[in-house]
Formats: sequence, C-alpha cells, structure tokens
Amino acid sequence: MKQQSAEKKHRLWDRWKVPRTENPMTESLVDAVAESPVELEADSSRQSDPVAAESTQSHPLSTAEMTDPGVPQQESVAVTTDEPQPVPEPERSDSPNRSAFHVEQPQDTTAGASFQPSIGDSPIARELANLTARQRMLEQTTVQLSGRTRIITVSNQKGGVGKTTTAVNLAAALASVGARVLVIDLDPQGNASTALGIPHTADTPSVYDVLIDEFPLADIIQTSPESELLTCAPSTIHLAGAEIELVSQVAREHRLRTALENHLETVEQKPDFVLIDCPPSLGLLTINAFTAADEVLIPIQCEYYALEGLSQLLGNVQMIQKHLNQRLRISTIVLTMFDGRTRLAQQVAEEVRAHFTDEVLETVIPRSVRVSEAPSFGQTVIAYDGQSAGAVAYREAAVEIISRDNAAAAKEGGA
Repeated sequence: MKQQSAEKKHRLWDRWKVPRTENPMTESLVDAVAESPVELEADSSRQSDPVAAESTQSHPLSTAEMTDPGVPQQESVAVTTDEPQPVPEPERSDSPNRSAFHVEQPQDTTAGASFQPSIGDSPIARELANLTARQRMLEQTTVQLSGRTRIITVSNQKGGVGKTTTAVNLAAALASVGARVLVIDLDPQGNASTALGIPHTADTPSVYDVLIDEFPLADIIQTSPESELLTCAPSTIHLAGAEIELVSQVAREHRLRTALENHLETVEQKPDFVLIDCPPSLGLLTINAFTAADEVLIPIQCEYYALEGLSQLLGNVQMIQKHLNQRLRISTIVLTMFDGRTRLAQQVAEEVRAHFTDEVLETVIPRSVRVSEAPSFGQTVIAYDGQSAGAVAYREAAVEIISRDNAAAAKEGGA
C-alpha cells in the first residue's frame, strides 16, 4: 500500500510539473491525494473551450490536472463553442395550467375593446357632470324675497373656520339673485373689505367712526365694484383699539345696534340682508354684533377642534340672549372646507347634523383653490370664477337660506 502511494505521489509531481518544495500546501495536497483510495478521472483529451483552457493554465491545481494518467478513463466528449448553439423554443401548450406569469390575450380584438375604461366613468368626469347639473339647476331656480331686512351675524370665536370667506361670498351670492346686501366689517384686519374691493386705508371713514364718534352708517358705506346691490361698511386698523375705547363709553354694547336702526329708518331702499363679519373673539366688537343682529350664522370647519369651539359659542349666545338681546337665535350653520375624501370630514358633518338638524344647511362648502385665490384679486369667488365648485356651493347656500326663510314664513302664516 505504501509503495502504491509513493508511486502515485511520484506520478502526481511529474504531471503537475511544479517544484516540490515551493509550496507546503501543494505538498500536503499531493500527500492527501496519493493516500486517498479514490481514483480521480483522467482528462486525457483537452477540451477545445478557450475559457476552460485558460482556467486550467492559470490554476495548476484544477481537478483536470489532478487526475491519475495511469488509470484508464472513460471517453469524454468535447463540447465546442465556436458556433452559437440554437436556443430551443419553449413548448406552447394549450393546457389551462400555465405559468402564473402568463397573460392570456383575447383572441378576438372586439372582445378586448370592452376592457377599455370609459372616460365618463372616471371620478373627475362624474364630478364635472354633477357640477354642470347643479349649475343648470341654479340657472332655472327663481327666488322670492320676503321684503323684510334680515340682520345676520357671521360669527365663530375659533379662527380659521371661514367666517370672512363665508360672509363675503354669501353676500355676493345673495346679490347675484337680486337681493340688496350690506356687509358690515367688524374685523380689524379688514379682510372682508379687501375681498369686496373696498379701500380701507387708515384715513378712510370706517366702522370705528360709527362706534366711537357716532358717525351715521350712510357716511361710511361704499358700493362694491362687483354689484350695485352689494355695499360695505369698511374696517380700518383703528378698529383694533376700539374695544379699549368702548370700555368707557355709555351703552357700549348697543352702539352698533343704535347706528343700524337709525340707518334702516332713514334709508330709502332698505337692504334685504345685513351680514356682520365678526373677529375671532368674544370682545366688545362681537358683543355689539350679537346685540344688533336677529340671527347668528355659524361657519364650522369640518375638523374636530371646530366642535369644541361650537360648544363654547353656544354658551356665549345664550348669555347674550339672557342679558342683551332676547330675539337673537342661531338660524344657520354652514359646513365649510369640506373634503369628502376624508372620513374625518364626514364624521364631523354627521355629528353636527345630529345635534342641529334644522339649522345645518344641506349645502356644504368644499375646499376650493378658487375660493382661496379670489381675495388676492380683490374679488369674491362669485366674480372671480362663478362656475367653480366653490362659487356654485355658495350660490346654492344663498338660495337655500332664502328658501328656508320663505318656508318658515309660510308655516307661521298658515298656523
């Protein structure tokens, strides 16, 4: 056995043609192969593959080099790669059990046409169709005004719910159906005056002069460039200090009410609506608005914080009813900034409608870029883009407010 291993080891050294003391790892490998009872296949014929030949030359310890030339080997078939071998095509099978990644194509071209999506079925197309139908209904709708002046305070002590936006756009919508509207801007920021295109610089006669210096309302009212039926009593920066100055005034809570009553008695053409835009607080300015009005319109943003602000506002209205103005009532609640894609907006709307069934309008004001863009041009959305979704919603709200008043008057008359 030892003699056979020595002979086998000798043949391996002669075949590999490397110095015997050059690499200890090579010597250990030779000893292991020589003592192994397994005979390696001899590669008597070199393959014609140039890649295999190069690999064999660069690696002297490859398997092909380690075969024993003294042992008879099986014939090996050389595979030549000089010419590219044709790739066999996959078998086509009509069996239904095909690969999961195979997509069946319709044999009939007319059958595939039924899978094409219809443009009319897209959400945008349905929304446009709905908007067009609402526009046509508004064009065909006629309203009848009651002939009496409705004084409405647009108020919510929470900021950013769309008070000013609702006040000016609702006023413009009412004017578009033939109502005479007076907007009283009680917010020191003067955003309502800006939206109606009314100048309200520091030297402009404003509501401040009416409250502090007892100017007549007729001396400060200006007509909006949008419509002859739309007028405004502007606000200036001086109104920011009016609350402090009103503290020492006599009948400080009734200043606006007195001025408005005198104006309605002397003016030839009384307005159908007086909308008072309030600041987001419960100071003397807001108390003056509550005292002068008969109705309260509350814009509610469709978010959770709006519900908390609503509960506080109801307590304030009850306090005004008890001490200053018994005829004040909450007549209208408008849901603003409604986003029908969110579940939160729908939940807030359902919650408000559950508690205020008769006061909440069916019309909701959606989030609209046009509504936000209009004030930068000194216009309401009715004048800026009367066919937009926001403009249509405010026009529908105006028609609904008039229709509800007429229905209530008819009900009282019938009773």
